[in-house]
Amino acid sequence: MHDAPIISESASAVTGRHFRYYDFVMAAFVAILLLSNVIGAAKPAALNINGEQWIFGAGILFFPLGYVIGDVLTEVYGYARARRVIWAGFGALLFMAFMSWVVVALPPAPGWEGQAAYEAVFGQVWRIVFASITAFWAGEFLNSYVMARMKIWTGGKHLWTRTIGSTVVGQGIDSIIFYPLAFWGIWSNTQVISVMITNWLLKVGWEIVLTPVTYMVVGWLKRKEGVDIFDEGTNFSPFKTKV
Repeated sequence: MHDAPIISESASAVTGRHFRYYDFVMAAFVAILLLSNVIGAAKPAALNINGEQWIFGAGILFFPLGYVIGDVLTEVYGYARARRVIWAGFGALLFMAFMSWVVVALPPAPGWEGQAAYEAVFGQVWRIVFASITAFWAGEFLNSYVMARMKIWTGGKHLWTRTIGSTVVGQGIDSIIFYPLAFWGIWSNTQVISVMITNWLLKVGWEIVLTPVTYMVVGWLKRKEGVDIFDEGTNFSPFKTKV
């Protein structure tokens, strides 16, 4: 199948249009979001660099991929469709938290010895769950908003400025919300601020490293979908449900 010619259009001009790969990108976003929280968030990892031990949450290696896909969604499909995906991810996180609570709370069958390990992995503190979901919601919407606005300001040029710039802002808000909400009063103030800044820099660094991948994915999707959407006249309210 030949690629369609890429046509620059406003978001309103493609309302109701079906895109071939949008659903797959949405599924990838939600899958990475859930897996990075379930598998990665529960394990602190440590690396020895020049004799100094660096401790970090293992999920940080994969969670930023969600922001990369969020950038791809906004760049290719526009803010309104990215908004639907963010809400889908938000709902999935809420259900995951509820399901984890129910499953952990159920009494284990006689003879099963895995309850303690199960609680260690899935029995998350509700304060941390609330902080994580709130930070995700605010960070992703701000990331998408900045991405869409910068696309108009740059005339669709210099994609790297939009992907990195939106991540600096989105991940910054994510970190500012998550770490104080989750750990203030538990860790020392200095530790909260140090970890917050370090993780923000690591996430932005991942975005920079993955910029060539973002270019390839965005270019491929635009060729396949045959459209380049600009959010001129878009309603940027996060609570609007229609595309």
